[in-house]
Amino acid sequence: MSELNIVSLRNANIYQGTNLVLNNVNFQVGKGEFVYLIGRTGTGKSSLLKTLYGDLYLKEGDGAVAGFDLKGLKWQNVPLLRRNLGIVFQDFRLLTDRNVYDNLEFVLKATGWKDKVLMKEKIENVLSKVGLKSKGFKMPYEMSGGEQQRVDIARALLNNPKLILADEPTGNLDPDTTDEIMQLLFNICRDYHTAFIMATHDYTIIQKYPARVVRIEQGMVKEISVAGM
Repeated sequence: MSELNIVSLRNANIYQGTNLVLNNVNFQVGKGEFVYLIGRTGTGKSSLLKTLYGDLYLKEGDGAVAGFDLKGLKWQNVPLLRRNLGIVFQDFRLLTDRNVYDNLEFVLKATGWKDKVLMKEKIENVLSKVGLKSKGFKMPYEMSGGEQQRVDIARALLNNPKLILADEPTGNLDPDTTDEIMQLLFNICRDYHTAFIMATHDYTIIQKYPARVVRIEQGMVKEISVAGM
């Protein structure tokens, strides 16, 4: 993998079980690049993302993410891979029985952090990045959808990821909140040189926030356009 690429797939065949979902995938993402992943439901967007974060094993072809070889990736090394990634979901997936601070602390502890002072500094840092500096005490149910998505993004930033995979992150948000979240994602991409791959059905987002577009259709990954951010 080129040092300039965070993601590199070459002649990769992606399977769900024994079912070939994507054929002969050649796909690279550079450091600090923002890429939209589009395509109809069921075409393989989620399968591609799952392959990149080690949930699906790469059986055929070559692939690397953040320096990890996907073809030879052992199950015990998947957590190490994921420490270099951030994942943002459509449905937030926050722990509803604890406040924002405790949600973030839970992730740090799960990824090997032990120093309480350093954990506190990191949590305050990511909450500040997403505009929630004073909201650490809030419970998820006390927050708007946009605020909960910001917490989800803060969670994805905890381990200074080289790549963030965002699966329909604005799917449950109104247009104004969608604008806020997209501006935040692009700011993170620009300011911290974090690469993003964002799966979306919303073409108005792509028109408003142009970037590279990759389409999945008929089992193939196809470049559509490259636009200035």
